[in-house]
Amino acid sequence: MTPASCRFCGHPLSRSFADLGMSPLANSYVPPERLRAMEPFYPLHAYVCERCLLVQLEEFESPERIFGDYAYFSSCSPSWLEHARVYADRMTARFGVDPAWQVIEIASNDGYLLRNFKARGIPVLGIEPAANVARVAIDAGIPTEVRFFGRETARALVDAGRQADLLIGNNVLAHVPDLNDFVGGLALVLKERGILTMEFPHLLRLIEHTEFDTIYHEHFSYFSLLTVETVFAAHGLALFDVEELPTHGGSLRIYAQRADDGSRAPTGRLADLREQERSAGLTDLRTYDAFAERVRETKRKLLAFLIEARRGGKRIVGYGAPAKGNTLLNYCGVRGDFLDYVVDVSPHKQGRFLPGTHLPIDAPERIFETRPDYVLILPWNLKEEIMRQMAGIREWGGRFVVPIPEPAVY
Repeated sequence: MTPASCRFCGHPLSRSFADLGMSPLANSYVPPERLRAMEPFYPLHAYVCERCLLVQLEEFESPERIFGDYAYFSSCSPSWLEHARVYADRMTARFGVDPAWQVIEIASNDGYLLRNFKARGIPVLGIEPAANVARVAIDAGIPTEVRFFGRETARALVDAGRQADLLIGNNVLAHVPDLNDFVGGLALVLKERGILTMEFPHLLRLIEHTEFDTIYHEHFSYFSLLTVETVFAAHGLALFDVEELPTHGGSLRIYAQRADDGSRAPTGRLADLREQERSAGLTDLRTYDAFAERVRETKRKLLAFLIEARRGGKRIVGYGAPAKGNTLLNYCGVRGDFLDYVVDVSPHKQGRFLPGTHLPIDAPERIFETRPDYVLILPWNLKEEIMRQMAGIREWGGRFVVPIPEPAVY
């Protein structure tokens, strides 16, 4: 078998970052009629490139197979909707976005973000490959093209006279298998004085907090500021600012412009975060080597908690059916012998089963009918929101468990 190569610089990949065993596609929720059918599993093994330090997975399935019919709808999360509203307010205030601007979002999902600009009379366009998700946006009046993004799509937009004054990509950069084609497309569709913002989980926080469940087959790459800056520079894009966000356990929002556009001077936050990453060891391969053992220890601690609870006669269920939860459960081997079921607010997941573990997905109301002792929060990045929504479990002494970076009971 030919060794894989880095999707950015082409260097052979051989240095392991985290080997999470075999795992199914994290958002391939199983309908009842497919429960007894063969389910494909793929190696979930992250590598770090020894030359450019990009952490990445190999590509085993095509984007068409992964994203063709998607179960994640951004509008199902109130906190994410609020994040989008605040983002639109801040970009409008900071850069003076007005109806003369063209706003384009890559991977616009169900239109959860663009509707904030549309409400201000600002022209918007979404690019979304999942037809079932894009349909929701279109029905809500958000112009959306159903296609994957890369140089070909960018050229088609330019030919149609549609370049972006504000180009947005929230939680899409990690999902891109052909990284150079994607970033090259961003550079093409951005106007000469345009602004690009992208949000993605921050590798530094992933390592610090042992957030290994952020690794799944939809996330092909995991970025530090140092690495993403190198990737963007290779395609003629220059970063001029960065923000650290609490979303997804710690994310970055980067601001970029064309490299030949010097209208915005780099902020001090860029230099500060570069130095923070260097001080944390992100330029030293030994930092990456040490991650795997911390992942294994997190697994041991979670299993120790679940075994003790079950031996003590406690009943445990899961809250949420996120992709990260499927990485956690499959890697740790947590199935029906530990959890009775999981619940999720999304009607698109209810009635199906988790990939790999085949735990049934019900509506949250089932928790109040069955009154379990523990509720394991799988989308731990939303734990405050979920604890508020499900505070009623305290009435019978129920408690919440957050699994990452190690089990904590609330």
